[in-house]
Amino acid sequence: MLSDVMEDYLKAIYVLQAEEGAPVSTSAIAEYLEKTPPSVTDMLGKLADRGLVDREPYQGVELTAEGEAVALEIVRHHRLLEAFLADQLDYDWSDVHAEADALEHHISEEFERRVADALGDPDVDPHGDPIPGADLEPIDEGTGPRLSDHPEGDRLVVTRVSDRDDDELEYLADAGIIPGTTIEVVDVAPFGMVTVRTPAGEQSLPAEIARSIRVEAAAEPAESAERS
Repeated sequence: MLSDVMEDYLKAIYVLQAEEGAPVSTSAIAEYLEKTPPSVTDMLGKLADRGLVDREPYQGVELTAEGEAVALEIVRHHRLLEAFLADQLDYDWSDVHAEADALEHHISEEFERRVADALGDPDVDPHGDPIPGADLEPIDEGTGPRLSDHPEGDRLVVTRVSDRDDDELEYLADAGIIPGTTIEVVDVAPFGMVTVRTPAGEQSLPAEIARSIRVEAAAEPAESAERS
């Protein structure tokens, strides 16, 4: 049986692989989990001994098929719990991540099934992250381009936001920038500030927050489509 800490490591590696590709460096895992590099190296050795990760000297680690299956189960628990807390218990989306972190290791398969049924088996969590299926088959995380990659004039739809920072989530909620929101890039300042137009008005976002927002191209407005 794996410890909660081991499962946290596998989930972290899964998320980092989806965002940046494999192998995942020790330093990236240490930063993500707020651990020291020596402690990360020690844990990666334990995970490798159990056949859950493959280690590449001086490169990093990659999940094995078995490690990915474990990570997918924890990710499914986490994202279902976030959706349940937001939808059924009226939690703010900035509060669900920490609660789900505390609960994800300790729910039964029956509880997981009932949560999924109560929610209508949702595809995504409140932050736009896809929820793995009950079969734990690998999924397309579809991270997509970042808001910070787009120039002035682009019309976009927010698809996902990072759930790692509660303060950032509160900031985005106050700005009206949540998954499904259509925005337009108004200005990209040389020092990185990105100004966007939302249904609630113009909002200026620090570069780091703009980088945490995933987007896709918005459909043309009906009038523009008719003129073309």
